[in-house]
Amino acid sequence: MFEGIGQLGFRALWSPYLLAAITAIALLYWFAIGSRRERWFRESAPVPFGKQLSMIAGLTIFYMAQGGPVDLLGHMMFSWHMLSMALSYLVVPPLILYGAPDWMWRRIVGIPAVNWFVRRTMNPILTLLLFNMLFSLYHMPAIHDYVMTQYAVHTVYYVALLIASMMMWWNVMCPLPEYDRLSEIKKMGYVFANGVVLTPACALIIFAGEPLFATYTDPVMWARALGYCVPASADAILAQYGGPEAFAPVNLRGDQQLGGIIMKFTQEIMYGSVLFYNFMRWFRKENPSGKIDPIKPIESMEPAADPAK
Repeated sequence: MFEGIGQLGFRALWSPYLLAAITAIALLYWFAIGSRRERWFRESAPVPFGKQLSMIAGLTIFYMAQGGPVDLLGHMMFSWHMLSMALSYLVVPPLILYGAPDWMWRRIVGIPAVNWFVRRTMNPILTLLLFNMLFSLYHMPAIHDYVMTQYAVHTVYYVALLIASMMMWWNVMCPLPEYDRLSEIKKMGYVFANGVVLTPACALIIFAGEPLFATYTDPVMWARALGYCVPASADAILAQYGGPEAFAPVNLRGDQQLGGIIMKFTQEIMYGSVLFYNFMRWFRKENPSGKIDPIKPIESMEPAADPAK
């Protein structure tokens, strides 16, 4: 499998245009928190190493999921497609939100158009429904096959999913206290609700009795979808590789089930981690000393003496 994708060329494997864009963003971030920080951001502070690592990890993972080998394999096999989706929309947004310091977010949100957008669209119910609706609709077979084979629609839909996922995660890991609408307890409920709403889409994929998506079963549709990454016609791809079975290490239904499991497990890991993080924040606020006060013992079960006697 991996030997075969190496023959598809540098452009197919590494998406040089996206690589250049991600590199430019990383360099801009590096200058903004480093040598140009005091010049570009007067009211700023040094950025801890953990935040820097989070931002670089987020950008790197996004590139690998949307422009590197994971993206290419995601057009060949459904399991890799779901890995790409899980990384792009469940892992990357919290890393980016955490990685950019608050003074950088204030400058971004201070842009009038961005400020208007944040104030009017970051309602928790709206963001919860928007992301999960877009994700679930995308994995309805007819819609998925259409989006995967219409390149312009594919790009627009993926950008919309990225924006919706950032909006959803904003309410969980809001980097600016003045825009933080939810308490820690409400955030835990919000994350739990996200997990519940996304479960039916994963269950449909895992427990379906047959492969659902023509782009991973029909050779012609598969070749058209692969043409998004490979600079060759569908006929040339078919002539060289034949169909999806040439790359799938398991049968097509097993590949689909594996994809659903990858998405569900990634969701559980990320949401579970965020639940724990918010629980600990809530616990520290309620117990600044970090200790739970023991219940005071009752000194005596006998009634007090009547002073009149």
